[in-house]
Amino acid sequence: MLQLFIFAWCIRTIKSILFWLYLWQLKEYHIPRFIDHFRTHKGKQIFFNALYGLKIVAMALLAKGFSLAAFLMLLLLYSAEAALFLRSVVTGRYLRPKSTLKTVLLSAVSLFGFLAVAGVLTVFVGSYGTFAKAAVLLDILTPFLVTGVVLGIQPFFVLARMRILEKAARKLRNHKNLLVIGITGSYGKTSTKEFLTTILSAKHNVIATSEHKNSEIGIAQTILEDVKPGHEIFIVEMGAYRKGGIKLLCDMVKPKIGVVTGVNEQHLALFGSLENLLSAEGGRELAAALPGDGWLAVNGENRHCVDLYKKFTGRKKIYTEHKGKIDADIWAEEVEVEKEGISFIVHYFQKEMLHISAGVLGRQQVQNLLGAILVARELDMGLEQIANACKRITQEQGGMTLKTGAHGLQVIDSSYSSNPDGVMADLDYLSVFPGKRVIVMPCLIELGLMSEKIHYEIGQKIAQVCDIAIITTRDQFEKMKKGALAGGMKENQILLCDKPQEIFHHITTMCKEGDTVLLEGRVPGEVIKLLKV
Repeated sequence: MLQLFIFAWCIRTIKSILFWLYLWQLKEYHIPRFIDHFRTHKGKQIFFNALYGLKIVAMALLAKGFSLAAFLMLLLLYSAEAALFLRSVVTGRYLRPKSTLKTVLLSAVSLFGFLAVAGVLTVFVGSYGTFAKAAVLLDILTPFLVTGVVLGIQPFFVLARMRILEKAARKLRNHKNLLVIGITGSYGKTSTKEFLTTILSAKHNVIATSEHKNSEIGIAQTILEDVKPGHEIFIVEMGAYRKGGIKLLCDMVKPKIGVVTGVNEQHLALFGSLENLLSAEGGRELAAALPGDGWLAVNGENRHCVDLYKKFTGRKKIYTEHKGKIDADIWAEEVEVEKEGISFIVHYFQKEMLHISAGVLGRQQVQNLLGAILVARELDMGLEQIANACKRITQEQGGMTLKTGAHGLQVIDSSYSSNPDGVMADLDYLSVFPGKRVIVMPCLIELGLMSEKIHYEIGQKIAQVCDIAIITTRDQFEKMKKGALAGGMKENQILLCDKPQEIFHHITTMCKEGDTVLLEGRVPGEVIKLLKV
């Protein structure tokens, strides 16, 4: 029986170590992001659940001397945990970190430590009660011990990272003719980077950071692995979670052109203050890093970008969808938003104008296209050449796709990530569709003190556009529901549900062929699979 206990406990421990390393990796080993997770309902449930409660009961029994009863109780709990974990391994649905040198090392150190302790307990602990006490104590302390391993090894990875960053910076210094364009912002930076890459590639040999690799190590890897002597332009998407983060990236890549796509409260909780956010993702650090012969382009639709534009004393450009808001260098007129794309007339100063169309979804892409067009035009590409290049831009590059899914439903997939402006823009796009309109989304995270206000406003917007809303997380559900009810929705139209099969059942019961579902933000992956078959 003791051997069975040890086996079950070891399996449970492996599961727990993998989960905690998965969570650390998910939060990019960023301490404020990791801590902020436990302010969410899902984060709190990690500790405040029935399983932890039963283990505390077992500890209480042990403290009162009921050793055998506690031992048997823990044996059943650990056996059940082990069985469920092994089943999830067979189905491939268990949570584990992506395999990297760092996660392999962290896993090895953590597992070796726990298994060594298990070995010592097996050899030297005599009674069931003493063994059970040690086992459950280590169980409860697992997250803290794994965190200790992560933080203990982190300085070595920081040193290794700094060497990689220096190596990447050295490579770029030797690439003297490479023009570097830096793009930052709270939203819109990935789409703008993708659009600009496609447009400039019609004339130049262009390299860009891939997918959403906008951190220092991701950018450094792109430089070391992908930048070649023949490249003329390097487009760098820049992200950060702390003040000074964009400056660090600028010190490495030395951008000559800076683009700030838009700023909102996304990640405000991580930056600690709006001032810190405006310094980094708000573009101030990028603007300060530009050389004397460099220049800055900003989104004139965003008040924080306009403020940066007014304060910047170097060469600067501004783009805007609405000409009347500010004296823009480039703007749009006659914007048309359709299911499968957008089109508009672009005006470059008062000198040139041309019709632009692109197969990207949502009116918000007009701003991102204008930013890319402005940079390309300033780099001496003609508007006609730019317009032809825009026709090659795909839905995927805009971060949102439209497909016909299960039961003939129209499925809008905007599930990679989400932010307040993005939700509002995606809802505007959803309003284009006839029939019933459904949104499935989690509450937004890392918004700090602005979270309640933002979720109330999202609820109001949902009421204007949607017939049904299914919210997959609990954190600000009540505030979002209050906004939706104030906007005219009924209680049975806004639901809280996190189970994929139930979500799918709700949608297919209430909707018919031709109705539209918007998947906004990080909804459960199984929901996407069920709807997009």
